[in-house]
This record gives sequence, structure tokens and C-alpha cells, in this order.
Amino acid sequence: MSDLYGLDVYSPVEIARRIESVGEAKARMALLPLALLGVLAGAFIGLGAMLFVLVKSDASLGFATSALLGGLVFSMGLLMVVVAGAELFTGNNLIIMAWADGRIGAWQVLRNWVVVCLANGVGAAALAVLVFASGHTDLHGGVVGQQVVKIAVAKQDLPFVTALVRGVLCNILVCMAVWMAMAGRTVVDKAAAVMLPVMAFVAAGFEHSIANMYLMPLAMLVQQGSSTLTTLPPVTLSGTLGNLFPVILGNLLGGAVLVAGVYHIIYRRFAQV
Repeated sequence: MSDLYGLDVYSPVEIARRIESVGEAKARMALLPLALLGVLAGAFIGLGAMLFVLVKSDASLGFATSALLGGLVFSMGLLMVVVAGAELFTGNNLIIMAWADGRIGAWQVLRNWVVVCLANGVGAAALAVLVFASGHTDLHGGVVGQQVVKIAVAKQDLPFVTALVRGVLCNILVCMAVWMAMAGRTVVDKAAAVMLPVMAFVAAGFEHSIANMYLMPLAMLVQQGSSTLTTLPPVTLSGTLGNLFPVILGNLLGGAVLVAGVYHIIYRRFAQV
């Protein structure tokens, strides 16, 4: 059916089949490789967030330029996940399609999500420690570190519903990026599919749980290591968890329900495939 599109890409129906097959494989993966790939994904997303902060630290850029360029460089993280291979909680919300088609059980879905989410957190937080130890946050006269803290404080102060809705909108775009990347056969195809949706969610200020697992621990480290940021409210563990709970829930609703669920209904339940 790809020939109908006039390009060497998979059609939406074929993408749905591929998502289900890949989802089944992910759900059945052994614990150790699943956890290690989850750690890698957390670090990859953290690297994208690191570049995002670097762009946002340049006050000479206009608002739109800073937002769009920051989103563009952040997309490196998801591209590394897609091309190099890693297990990312937000992208893995799509495996609900394999469950809906009866190929895996609910326990396997929950096992994947819990293991991968925790492993992503380990990878993201470990990268935060390494980045802080490297002195990266001292760049630009410490402005990079100040920007990390400002971003984290703003996330910590988000009302529950706002964080939830931003999480929903974020993962609609992330899962659409993963979905479209499955249409491609080359690295260039996948990069083209990933970059714009990721740029959109970052520029719009939506909430990605795994990126926050990097930014907020890094902000805590920066505040503990600096006496010049006392004017900003402290980023705390309770504040971090208060952000992550609604954002993770929103990411799940956006990815598993509004992308995977809808496409399952369209291409698997009622379509002749």
C-alpha cells in the first residue's frame, strides 16, 4: 500500500501494524535490557533538554526564535531514542495498541510502563549529576544554571490541571512524532518526522515528564552549589513529585488514549486490514 503514496514510506495502515508488532516485542522484553534501554532513553532526552536550556539562556534571541530553536535542538533527544534504540516511557504509551488487539496482557503493558518510567528517571537524573559535575551550568557566567533553576521553579509552581493538560498536549505530539518516524525507512526520514512535532511541543511550553526528570534534579544541584540563587524559591523533591504526577498522567492520556486509542479504532478495529 505504500506505493499509493508515491514514496518509499509505510502507509498509515502499515504503521498501525508495525506499532502493534513493535509494542508486543517491547512488552515481552527481558527485564535487564528493558531497564538499560530505559536508562539510555532518559539520558538521551536529558541531552536534548541540556541543549534547550543553552538556547534559552541567550537573552539576545527573541521570544519566538528562542522557543523554536530550543525545540529544534531538543528534538535530538527523541531522534537518538528512535534511531539509536532506547525505551522511552512517553513513546511506549503506543504499546497500548498491542493490548487493544489482544496480543499482550494488561500486566505486560503496566510492567513496561513502570520499568521504563523508573529507568528513564534514573538515566535523566544520572545525566543531571554528570552535567552538574562537568561545570556546564557555569557557562555564560552562570546564566545557564540560572536558567535551569528558573525553568524548574516555573514547572514546580504549575497548578495540577495546567500540568495535566500540558502533559496531554505534549505526548500527543511526541507520539505523533514516533508514529510518523515509523513510516520512514532511513535516518533522514525519521529525522524529518521527529523534528517538527517535538519542536512544536517544546516551543508551546508543554510538559514532558522525562525531560522534567532531568531539569528538576539539575536545578536542585545548582541551587545547592550556589549562593547567588537565593532570591529564587527552592526546587524541592516534593515540588518535583508534585509536577511529575500530573505530567505523567497527562502524558499517558495523550499518548495511550488520544493517539494509540484513536488510531486503533481507525486502522485496526473498523478498517479492513
